[in-house]
Amino acid sequence: MPMFIGTYEHSIDDKGRLAIPSKFRDELKDRFFATRGLDKCLFIFPNDEWERQLAEFSKLPLTMRDARAYSRLFFSGACECELDKQGRINIPAYLREYADLTKDAIVIGVMNRIEVWSREIWMGYSGDAEKSYEEVAEKLTHGDINI
Repeated sequence: MPMFIGTYEHSIDDKGRLAIPSKFRDELKDRFFATRGLDKCLFIFPNDEWERQLAEFSKLPLTMRDARAYSRLFFSGACECELDKQGRINIPAYLREYADLTKDAIVIGVMNRIEVWSREIWMGYSGDAEKSYEEVAEKLTHGDINI
């Protein structure tokens, strides 16, 4: 399983290209996928993790309205990506619009996936999350939240 960790600041150029941190490129290999994430970010999955996501989604009952809606948005927003010679990906306009990506982006590693955030949204999100970091850690370690 790939291991993505760390936070990196990059810029998106006028053509919608974003440099992927060199530490992440080897794990992505030749085939990987980007889609709408949660909290106004994008998710990038290496092929193996994408296949695992497909398997998990296929277990959701078609009769559940929320499962259908989430699956539709997740997969309709997905695109297969490849790195150019400079280690960049081209993020489609509809994904840049979804995540409010214009110029400054934050690229973070989150275990099995990469997330791409607008710098402004990330600063607000991470600032709020840091305030409750210890409280959430305590809940997780005491079993108040199932993971």
